[in-house]
Order: sequence, then C-alpha cells, then structure tokens
Amino acid sequence: MFSRLRIAVAPCALACRGAHTKEKGKLLMLNPRTNKGMAFTLKERQMLGLQGLLPPKIETQDIQAMRFHKNLAKMTDPLEKYIYIMGIQERNEKLFYRVLQDDIERLMPIVYTPTVGLACTQYGHIFRRPKGLFIALTDRGHVRSIIANWPENDVKAVVVTDGERILGLGDLGVYGMGIPVGKLCLYTACAGIRPDKCLPVCIDVGTDNQTLLQDPFYMGLYQKRDRSQLYDDLIDEFMEAIIDRYGQSTLIQFEDFGNHNAFRFLRKYREKYCTFNDDIQGTAAVALAGLLAAQKVICKPLTEHRILFLGAGEAALGIANLIVMAMVEGGLSVEEAQKKIWMFDKYGLLIQGREQKVDANQEPFSHPAPDQMPKTFLDAVNVLQPSAIIGVAGAGRLFSHDVIRAMGSINQRPIIFALSNPTAKAECTAEDAYRLTEGRCLFASGSPFEPVKLSDGRVFRPGQGNNAYIFPGVALAVVLSGVRHISDKVFLEAAKALIAQLSEEELAQGRLYPKLSNIREVSINIAVKVMEYLYANHMAFHYPEPKDKNQYIRSNVWTNEYESFLPDLYDWPASISYPPKMQ
Repeated sequence: MFSRLRIAVAPCALACRGAHTKEKGKLLMLNPRTNKGMAFTLKERQMLGLQGLLPPKIETQDIQAMRFHKNLAKMTDPLEKYIYIMGIQERNEKLFYRVLQDDIERLMPIVYTPTVGLACTQYGHIFRRPKGLFIALTDRGHVRSIIANWPENDVKAVVVTDGERILGLGDLGVYGMGIPVGKLCLYTACAGIRPDKCLPVCIDVGTDNQTLLQDPFYMGLYQKRDRSQLYDDLIDEFMEAIIDRYGQSTLIQFEDFGNHNAFRFLRKYREKYCTFNDDIQGTAAVALAGLLAAQKVICKPLTEHRILFLGAGEAALGIANLIVMAMVEGGLSVEEAQKKIWMFDKYGLLIQGREQKVDANQEPFSHPAPDQMPKTFLDAVNVLQPSAIIGVAGAGRLFSHDVIRAMGSINQRPIIFALSNPTAKAECTAEDAYRLTEGRCLFASGSPFEPVKLSDGRVFRPGQGNNAYIFPGVALAVVLSGVRHISDKVFLEAAKALIAQLSEEELAQGRLYPKLSNIREVSINIAVKVMEYLYANHMAFHYPEPKDKNQYIRSNVWTNEYESFLPDLYDWPASISYPPKMQ
C-alpha cells in the first residue's frame, strides 16, 4: 500500500502552481479548501500571517498521507474509519482526495457502500459539521433564497435525495444526506471533477421511519413523509432554483428516491433539465457492462441469453430497459428482447393478469404465465431456465444454495449478479456462488467481497458491479460538454466503454470489471467515449468542440496537489518607477 504514497528520496515540491486567495492567517487553516496543515511553506507562513500558528516543521503531502494511513490501520470499526476519513475532508480537502486516490480500492467501501449505509443510519449520532444544503418542506416559496446561501457561484453538478429509499435500508429521511455527500466524493476521486463545483442536497419532507421520529438526535422534520402536491411543488421549485442560479446545463443527479417518484421525476424532468437517476440508469449501465463482459467470456451473444430478475423496482427496470436497448442493437426487435427478460418480486413472477397490480413501468416485462406456474424463486429458475439471474431486491440472501446449484446445473457458466447494497442485503455471498458452482459462475456484487479460495487452490476475485464505474465518467463528460439533456444511449455507450477496458487476460480469469484501483483512468476513458458520442449526436453545447477530446478532458481534471498561496510578486524597472534625481 505504501508504495502508492509516492514517497521520494528527493524533497517533494510543496506547491506546483499558484492560487489566489484573499484569506490570511487562521482563516486559511479553518477553510478545508485552503488548509494545507504543516505543508505551508516558510514564505507562505511569513507572508500570510501563519508564522507561529503552526509547528516549525514543514511537511510534504506524502508525510501527511503516511500519517493518515498509519492511523487508519489502527482502527477496526468501519464507522470509526468513516468518521476519521470524513473528518479529514472537513479539515483538508486536498489531503482527503489524495489519500482516497492512494488506496481507492480499500477506502471506497468506507466513504461509499457499504459503510456509508451504516453511517446514514447513525448520521445524527455521529454528526460533526453540516455538508451540503438541506431544503425542508417548510421552506416552500423560499428555495431560491436557500440556494443563494450556498457560497460557491459556479456549481456544475448537484446530487439530490429525499432519503426515502437509502440503499436497501429504507426511509432514512434527512439521515440520507450521507449518500449525496458520498456520491460527490467519488465524482472528484474517480473522475477529477472539482469539489467546489459539486453540491449535495437533501430534500426533507418528513419520514415514515417511526424509529427516527422517536430519535432525539434525528436532524429532520418530525413528521410523517408528505406525499401530497406540496411535495411535487417543492421539487419543481428546487429544480427551477438550481437552473436559475447555475444555468441550464447544470447536472442534477437524483439519488435514492422511492421507486414511484424515481421513475416519475425521470420522465417529468429528463427533457427539461440535464438530469439522470443513478439508481435507474447508472445501475443499468454497470449491470449491462457485466453482461457484455460475460458475453465475451462465454462467447454467447447477449441476444441469446434469458435473464431472470429478483426484484422488479427501479434498479431492475432500469437494467432491463438498457438490456433491451443493447439487444435491439444486436438485431432483435424490442418485443423479442423484452420476452427474454423475466422478473420475480415479493408477489411472485411478474405475469399478465396477476392479482397484484403491475404498474406501467413493469408492463413490458409482464408476460403470459408459463405452463408450470412457479411459486418460489427456485421454482422460477427451474421453470424458466435462465442463463443469468440478477438480484436487485435489497432483501438479503434470497439466492439460496438450491438456487445457485440449480443455476450451475442449467448452465456451464452461470451468470449470478447479487447487486443489492449494502453487503448484508446482497442476494448471496461470493463464496457461496463460487463454491456451489465449483468456480464456474461469473459473479458480480454491488458491495465488495473478499477473494474466494476453493478447496482445489483456485482463487477468485469477485467483480464489484459498482455504479462508481459509471456515474463519475458520465458526469465528467456531461459537465465538460455543456449537455442540456441526457439520453439512455449515453449509458449504453458508457457500458461499452467500460468493458472495452478489460484485457483478454482479465476476461480469461473471469473478471467482469476493470480493477477498481484504476478507476480514475477508467472514468476518464469513459468520459472520452461519452463526449465523442455527445458531439457526434449533436447533444453537446460547449463550443468550440474540442478537437482532441482526450487531451481536453485530462487538462480539466482536478488535481489534489497543493497550490501556492503566495501573491504574484514582480519588480518594475527602477528607471520608470521613481522620479529622476534632482540636479
């Protein structure tokens, strides 16, 4: 790990470029955007009123990062690690992203899923400092004033939640703010989007979580969730206020809204604003990428697969619709592609005319009942004989041992995706999937699992179908291209760009996703391909169009290296600065 800390024998440069600031003294150290801790140079300390406010030692960022990693290594509790890491973000932003990039594979599960889910359940209990904007139902008619309070004048990306469906944990109300904060951390760490251009937002309309309504540390409105027209009016007002202040091309990502509202708002706003829903479209892209990678491994076209979902909510429907789009590209009609996709929810198999209501979003995947009507998910596997099962129900270990064995007997290389988050909600463990299929399955999960060693000595490293492979790169391309509206085709292109980065050797090992440690490069490459698609299809409004899109994107990626805050000092020729000497 410490090899990634870039510790050099020769002294490191403490500042690679200059930055302007009017702040001086203690204010420089209290602002996480400008604080460098003991990395302020001697000249900076002397000229900016810092001398004596810091110990005499002048440190490099490398030493600061080493201190962080050594301290983190002493901790065992995930929540303790989360508090420590996010505390660094509150004090020294550059150092926070430096250490995150140093060991993204190990730290992403702490700042994002699965630990962020635990942090959200305890958000009021571990609260240190507010991050982002909180907009309550009681603020109706005044949302513009609240947006105006945000100190940054050039926001490019907003992530917003109403806290109703946080991961697989349900309604957490205002405690759900941890999700937008975590998502935007990955915008920067994975894709290099400037943190000052990012804004996390929580819309508070109450919560139906009775435990939170009785929690003295709860931070939101103590009322049941409002589902009236007032809720819609508040969301409308929020969308208009964001565009009024930051412009039509401001990216607004919806995150962890309830199923009904997620689809409704996506349909309502996608043609009016630059917006997408990561639970629907981001999840779809990363799942499709896994299937496209599996297609390469087993040499079976996507159009020949039959796919069975456990769950029929926003994630399942988003994935299914993108799979249909990919199958249509492969030569099938929309109807033929839809017939290859089945869904099983808490009421059973999604079929036409069933007693429980099927909503409009589910109808394309509601088929005539099979001759033998399955009662359980295991029955559905045995009756439908799928080549892939995808779990997005968020209900825990429902891919039972019998289900996994059945998939192994039906298919030589069964595809098993347990995508629910956090880890405790995953449909099965990686160990069960590999062990019960004798290592033949192609497995992916939403949250990380440790490598699995079988009795014959073979070691498998489970692929993580993490949305972080998709949304940072898409966001980077969208922000830099001046996009007004985001089509589903963008996510299809992103999925293709993701699996294009898998080597033949990785595919031969059964790996379905690139190494997470390379995610910055992966995200930039996705951004390049998406930007090419946006300009080719006249969806980009940033002019002039960059000729070298790869170079353009890389030149706009934010760096975590410290900047110099020294003023711009220079001399004037003495001959023109002073009056001539008197004779």
